[in-house]
This record gives sequence, C-alpha cells and structure tokens, in this order.
Amino acid sequence: MKLPRRRFLQLAAGAAAVPAVSWIARAQAYPTRPVRILVGFPPGGTNDIHARLAAQLLSERLGKQFVVENRAGAGGNLATEALVHAKPDGYTLLLASATDSWSGALYDNLKFDFIRDVAPVASIDRGPGILVVHPSFAISTVRELITYAKANPGKVTIASSGIGREPHIYWELFRSMASVNMLHVPYRGGVPALTDLLAGQVQVMFATLASAIEYVRSGRLHALGVTGEGRLEALPHVPTIGEFVPGYEATGWMGIVAPKNTPAEIIDKLNKEINAELADPKMKARIMDLGSTAFANSPADFGRFIVEYTEKWKKVIRTANIRPE
Repeated sequence: MKLPRRRFLQLAAGAAAVPAVSWIARAQAYPTRPVRILVGFPPGGTNDIHARLAAQLLSERLGKQFVVENRAGAGGNLATEALVHAKPDGYTLLLASATDSWSGALYDNLKFDFIRDVAPVASIDRGPGILVVHPSFAISTVRELITYAKANPGKVTIASSGIGREPHIYWELFRSMASVNMLHVPYRGGVPALTDLLAGQVQVMFATLASAIEYVRSGRLHALGVTGEGRLEALPHVPTIGEFVPGYEATGWMGIVAPKNTPAEIIDKLNKEINAELADPKMKARIMDLGSTAFANSPADFGRFIVEYTEKWKKVIRTANIRPE
C-alpha cells in the first residue's frame, strides 16, 4: 500500500521525534545509576578536594552516588582524554581546572582539544594561590624574598606540584615580573611537594590555598603573599603579591565539564543543582575556608570564561617557553 505524501511525512516526523523524547525522559530521570567524576591528579590535592566536595553535594541533591575516580598522570591529561572519549550520557564527568586551560599551550601532541571536545557544565569556584616559605627560611616578606633571591641567584629552592601546574605557572609569572632566579624543584603532585616543604627540604612554594591554608594558620608555614587582586577574608593579614610586584595577578578555577554532545537537559540539570548549592551560605563558607570564592555560571557563561582564560594564559606560557619534561 502506498502512503499519501502527507501521511508519510507525519510518520517520519513522529519517528524522528522518538529519540528526542527518549533523551528528555532519560534526562528527567537522570541519574539512575552511579556517576563518575574523573580527577587528573592524586588523592589529597586541590583537584581531589574539590571533586569530593562536588560529589558529595550532587549525591545528596540527586539521590544517586557520584564517585571520584583519580586518574593521575600526564599533567592531568589522562583524565581529560578519558572524559573526551567517554559516552556523552552524563555518567562520566571531569573536575576540570585552570590546568586544563593551559594544556593546549604546554603540549604539542594532545589527542584532544579541551575547548572543542568538552561541554562546560558548571563552574564551582575561583581562587588565588599563596606564596609560602618554611619557617626556618628567615624571610618574612615578598620584598625580602626578591632581595635575597637576587643576591643569591639559583640558591633558593622553590617547589611546585609539577611542570605546567598552577604553582609552576604562578612562579614563572613571578620570576619574569620580579626578575629573580630560583632553583625550581617540580614534584609529582602537590602533596609530596608540600610534604618536603613542611620538612624543610625545600624553602619556597606557590601553593594552592586549599592545600596550604591550614598549615599557614597553624604556623607550620609562613605566608608571604596571595596571588589574587585583593586580600582574602580568610587570611586578611597576608598581603597580595601585587603590593610588592605591581600588576602581578594569578587565579585558578575549578568546575565540572562533560563530554561533548552530552544532552543539554542533563547539563542544565547538573548546573541547576550545583548553582543552587553554591548559593547556600554554608557552601560559600566552606569554599571560603579553602581560600576561594564561589563562582556560579550558566553553562554558556562558563564556556566563555574558559575561552578567555585560556587565551590569557597561553600568552604567559609561550612567552616563558614552559615545556613539560
């Protein structure tokens, strides 16, 4: 039997609508099973802390378990690559950070393009780093550090959590602007770097606030300055580095991204839940305790922020000729 053209088109349109209706129904029911949040760095570091915070709040708000999976290696790129190749169904997410914005400028052989291959879901926070020294190193201000480093080129040891990570990038910007030369000692992660700093094996570090703030409060580390534009409510006595090196400013970010082509309904649902939690005064206080500020955005605004941030720091990385080992 030959169908009239109009009836054929009606049936075809109805058939085409089934997948869309199915996706919407699945998005409304999402999640129906555990969701993985990939982290490109070892447990205990800043990325891991934020991922576990996000996993906890999403588990509570959506009633299904969000579990953190650490895939450390290649400067965080192993986890990002796994995310890019995961099924775009909302069940694999990534705790992304400023490091992901820098990867394209740091690595020539990546099998993905961070901006092109991920779908921004929700930003979580923004925050500066902090320049800290071991108490046995008799330096109390940024000015004193600059003076001492210039008088003793290459003799001051400065740790980082690895080439291309936030502490390293912040140090390179400081080095170029303050015209100082110190001995850079990269570690495989922030935890071992801080461990050696606390033991006095190295003298200085641009640490992340989340990892170092309690050591500063307890006096086990001495804070010389924060890398942001203004002083922090959490550490009001600590000056900004810009007070000594005019124009210096460096902040990082954390957020959740998904594979490209993840349904918009799922992304919007996750964004809504994360933003609702970020508006809660208790969550804002928790983030402030980590030395950061809650940073809520729509998926589109988060995407624009990532593009602008990436372009800014690409220039810094290429000017400093930073290359991973």
